[in-house]
Amino acid sequence: MIKLNNLHFVLSLFFSLMVANLFAQQTMTNVYGRRVQSLNGKWDAIVDLYDQGKKNKIYLNKKPENKTDFYEYAFENGLRLNVPSDWNSQMPELKYYEGTIWYARRFDAAKDRGGRLFLYFGAVSYRCRIYLNGQEIAQHEGGFTPFQVEITDAVKEKNNFLAVEVNNTRRVDAIPAMAFDWWNYGGITRDVFLIRTPSVFIDDYFIQLDKTGADKINASVKLSEKKANIPVTIEIPELQLKQTLMTDAHGEIKTAFVSQKIKRWSPSAPTLYQVKISSPDDQIEEEIGFRNVWVKGEDVYLNGQSIFLKSISFHEEIPQRRGRAFSQADAAMLLSEAKALGCNMIRLAHYPQNEHIVRMAEKMGFLLWEEIPVWQGIDFDNEATEEKATKMMREMVARDKNRCALTFWGVANETQPSESRNTFIRQLIATCRSMDTTRLITAAFDLVRFDKERQMFVMDDPFIKELDVVAVNKYMGWYHPWPVAPDKAKWEVAKGQPLIISEFGGEALSGKTGDADVVSSWSEDYQATLYKNNLEMFKHIPNLRGTSPWVLFDFRSPFRFHPTNQEGWNRKGLISDQGYRKKAWFLMKAYYDSK
Repeated sequence: MIKLNNLHFVLSLFFSLMVANLFAQQTMTNVYGRRVQSLNGKWDAIVDLYDQGKKNKIYLNKKPENKTDFYEYAFENGLRLNVPSDWNSQMPELKYYEGTIWYARRFDAAKDRGGRLFLYFGAVSYRCRIYLNGQEIAQHEGGFTPFQVEITDAVKEKNNFLAVEVNNTRRVDAIPAMAFDWWNYGGITRDVFLIRTPSVFIDDYFIQLDKTGADKINASVKLSEKKANIPVTIEIPELQLKQTLMTDAHGEIKTAFVSQKIKRWSPSAPTLYQVKISSPDDQIEEEIGFRNVWVKGEDVYLNGQSIFLKSISFHEEIPQRRGRAFSQADAAMLLSEAKALGCNMIRLAHYPQNEHIVRMAEKMGFLLWEEIPVWQGIDFDNEATEEKATKMMREMVARDKNRCALTFWGVANETQPSESRNTFIRQLIATCRSMDTTRLITAAFDLVRFDKERQMFVMDDPFIKELDVVAVNKYMGWYHPWPVAPDKAKWEVAKGQPLIISEFGGEALSGKTGDADVVSSWSEDYQATLYKNNLEMFKHIPNLRGTSPWVLFDFRSPFRFHPTNQEGWNRKGLISDQGYRKKAWFLMKAYYDSK
């Protein structure tokens, strides 16, 4: 007989394994290059303000079958929401909504003989549970990274019922946490696909130029199953490179190509090559670029040449629509304005943005800084929060590691020094470097202070020595009055390392005129003065290797209470929410053109 305590242990283990198996899977590489069936479009929806849906099992979508049956819900003939999109911008009643909304739709899925089917979500904000034909099949937390779940054995050829329970409630242990300076959009915010694959498919690959070598391409490929002696071919036709290797016991191959013909990707010449990978049952193609990036002393080198990073940040938001950006057309709007400003880099603040933006940015010649939302207020003492951050980091790196435009992995923004913070961020750095050694690691700090005795700006956080490039957010003239004249502002921050001013600026209501020396004027005139002063100060930062003003567009934020000048908008944009360029835009444009 099983003793009671042993039975308790067995049952606990059983249920813990059941829960573990529900967690969504990391996505296969290059979803957009696969055989996909779109599930985008209008979905039925139910607003579940008091979280009663799971209790009432509305994911079963039952209908009355006899005279005594009735159910206090129905997906049909009610609310309908666009997917992808946020719910906040689709109905006035949902503008500020935080809580649960259920999405549902039906679909057909003809199966390939011997093939497999996966359900893919580009992102769901912020946490979700997935139900297929009445069974919970996956859970995911994190509003900005993709996930998938295999449904080969759970799906029917006709009339599948898919329900998604989405919740965007802010929590202390979440990432980001309780308070953050952007809108808490909820919903299925990115593409939803069915992916068809063979039984054994090309699951993952990483193809990139050597860290410093201009003629060596390193490549690795992993099949979906640990099968040895399977031939895998990698081909780059334009470079006349082709190799076929047999997989090892882990279903993997690793190799290198050498070619003197490689034209390296750069902002001025964003060259991409067609790369083909094939196995006996699968084939996938993708455009990949090759470049070298490294740090030496106080300089950042791209393809062996030191570079000044002319960056800008923007949120994944279309201000005119007051909603999340999610399409190629949205990406074109945001990126075209960054190009007009004269930028060669974009900081995708403060979270991994959708893949349309990342891929289009690469084709347009933008270097990219991508980060997870470890933004202030994170519970660094919470082990579960660290696990969530590590998972998000893995999902971000896995999705975008083949994008040569990706130059920086960002691990934190505006965090306060502590041993628990240091341990937390070290884990994120280790995760990045275990997956990818070709990029630079950075984080943004807001700890620069003015040392009155030395008459100099300094920063005391020793953690910066663990980064490749140090970035600081410093709002001189806005949150901080000038302690000295801008032309006397000397800096000794991150000496011996490259430094990026990752945020600076101030708010201005578009079209408003006022005193150019009065902060509270909220005028374009004062914002222009602020920019002139900051640009003067930058001349006196010896290791400055890049700037990234905050921010390209005005964006929505519940942080912003001023009834006439903000109205729920952060007005630091160089461009207004209506698309008008402010006076500071022209100053920044001239500065970047001069670099």
